[in-house]
Amino acid sequence: MEAEEPFNACEYLLDRRVKAGDGARLALTGIGGDLTYSQLLDRVQRTAAALLALGLEPDQRLVMFMADSPDFVAVYLAAMRIGAIPVPVSTMLRPAGLTELLRDSRARLLAISADYAATAAEAAAAAPALAGILVSGQAGSAGGSSPQVSTADLAGGRLGVHDLDSLLASAVPHEEIFPSRADSPAFWLYTSGTTGRSKAAMHRHGSIRVVAETYGTQVLGIRPDDRCLSAAKGFFAYGLGNSVLFPLSAGAAAVLEPAPSRPDVIADRAVEFGATLFFAGPTFFANMLRAGLPAAALAGARLAVSAGEALPAALYERWTRHFGVDILDGIGMTEMLHIFLSNTEGQVRPGSTGVAVPGYDLKILDDDGRPVSAGTPGTLYVRGASAATGYWSRYDASRQVFQGEWLRTGDTYSQDADGYYQCLGRASDVLKVSGMWVAPAEVEERLLAHPAVAQAVVVGGLDADGLEKPVAYIVLNPGAAATEAEITGFCRAGLPTFKAPRRVVFTDGYPTTATGKIRRVELRELATAELAQGGP
Repeated sequence: MEAEEPFNACEYLLDRRVKAGDGARLALTGIGGDLTYSQLLDRVQRTAAALLALGLEPDQRLVMFMADSPDFVAVYLAAMRIGAIPVPVSTMLRPAGLTELLRDSRARLLAISADYAATAAEAAAAAPALAGILVSGQAGSAGGSSPQVSTADLAGGRLGVHDLDSLLASAVPHEEIFPSRADSPAFWLYTSGTTGRSKAAMHRHGSIRVVAETYGTQVLGIRPDDRCLSAAKGFFAYGLGNSVLFPLSAGAAAVLEPAPSRPDVIADRAVEFGATLFFAGPTFFANMLRAGLPAAALAGARLAVSAGEALPAALYERWTRHFGVDILDGIGMTEMLHIFLSNTEGQVRPGSTGVAVPGYDLKILDDDGRPVSAGTPGTLYVRGASAATGYWSRYDASRQVFQGEWLRTGDTYSQDADGYYQCLGRASDVLKVSGMWVAPAEVEERLLAHPAVAQAVVVGGLDADGLEKPVAYIVLNPGAAATEAEITGFCRAGLPTFKAPRRVVFTDGYPTTATGKIRRVELRELATAELAQGGP
């Protein structure tokens, strides 16, 4: 049997580009400064040397509690370069949440942005496997003065604290590349954990090449002159692809923004750094419209991408009409690394999630595991070479999701006669009202067609008889007014009566996860309380 050729994702994303003559091209930009591909390679090699000096070994985990920045990219690539496993985690975690992931991953090192020192100090104290802390931006950050981190702050002085800039200043670039293979472990990404404990999806080195050469090349059409700006952060799969994997694989540039994403900040960065590709989720697109940004705010963008939740057709129409930038809506999963089902440029069908990305196979099955006919809802399954190898230390969960070659998404979909896929929500979100199925996405689509409605989320609650009924949570456009009776009447005029919300609740916003997804579980609990009070 022939031995598999070595393949290291860091080499694929970085060394390969420099060897191809892209050394002088811009790789990273933003308020954290500019780095060409040659400069980034040097920084990654020095960071690799620093990690080795701190004792990090192949297959050991390095948790990254870091803002989007050149150091984030360098640490992520350097860890893979030496055969270690970087684990980016949400910077919105509280100390207890960070401790949970440190303990679960048995991380040897924790890399942090200095702005998060207080959270890291409390979390690290309860992580016995941790041997040290690597601090980025100790001298100050773009957002203001960063707190200094001392050994005394961390686990009572048990842990060594190391300043990344100081280590890089004296490090000799480590040019050697660990002889990993495409199937070797490369990095982990934790799921949001909205339905239980967080789980680490374990990804291979080869998965990065797969998503770059399927979605990145054949759907996104990324090219060397592109500049990628993502409202979604690099600590989870969608943002990691947008800001690291896709631009570096193509010799393009990433616009990195360390601060929390806000419509005005993102719009300013798009203009200042010439973004041509913009990535966000439906909620952020809606917030940009509500913020009253001028139509020219994204004048330089050639394309926008949406993922994370289904993009309603009404929101798509409002966005494209105002900003003049088309949106490709798609679906991806942490377990699949990035988008595997998407609309394509020039062939967007608003309200649908498009068709299978080249290289991926899809099927829709009913509850008994049988294929459904066109137009019939069922659970979506996906097959593709970017799938994680499973969840770390989660045998039962892995068996439920990773089923042979296929991955069970947990999303309810239907496929029309033309082959386009329609998202009907999570399997647990689809309602059965009066014995008939109701897809929240369909009701939300109708609600968003009302001129006063900016955002709409529909969930099921239990009425006094324990029967499931739809409840709508509505955010109105600035200055707009509407009554519950008006909204329910509008729905009944455009939908079968049984699909209309039984209650309409006006709100200023929604509970969300660390990655910005709406916590429908919480809304369902509130909906049951609303129905208990009676209503139309």
